[in-house]
Amino acid sequence: MGTSVTISAATDQDAEQILKLQYLCYQPEAALYDDYGIEPLTQSLDALRAELQEGCVVVARLGGEVVGSVRGTVDADGTARIAKLIVHPRMQRHGLGGRLLGAVEERLAAECSAKRYRLFAGHRSEGSLRLYRSHGYVPVGTASLSRRLSEITLEKDLGKELGSGLGKDLAAAEVSVAGA
Repeated sequence: MGTSVTISAATDQDAEQILKLQYLCYQPEAALYDDYGIEPLTQSLDALRAELQEGCVVVARLGGEVVGSVRGTVDADGTARIAKLIVHPRMQRHGLGGRLLGAVEERLAAECSAKRYRLFAGHRSEGSLRLYRSHGYVPVGTASLSRRLSEITLEKDLGKELGSGLGKDLAAAEVSVAGA
């Protein structure tokens, strides 16, 4: 009998596993844009631990191993920012990224009063863009960050997504994700 993947809040004890997984998961993204200096590849363990303390961090575990993670924060106007949605390469294309995205959205809405979600993805990150669109995100803008990279902004209104769930009165959360 196999072990199932569980999704829960991250703890400080998860920090090293998250950082190692982040480094692994962002290699293809760095190669895609020919930029190995991206923040997910240079982030320190101390900086990650600070994110664990300041925001909402969710992990997926297979037994004792962290196989996925996503982070989010909510600003003063209720816009949730979700960042660094990652799934171990051997676990990709099985719905885990979508489960993590849904879990962080739920927590940000319930615990931080998020009203709208906003995601960011590189223009060549087709897998990430496909995932976000399949979960109700729509492109709302594009910004050129360099000759090699344009960033696409995608948003989803919480009230439209959850309707009878958490309520239509919840409306704004900003999500930034790379390399999912």
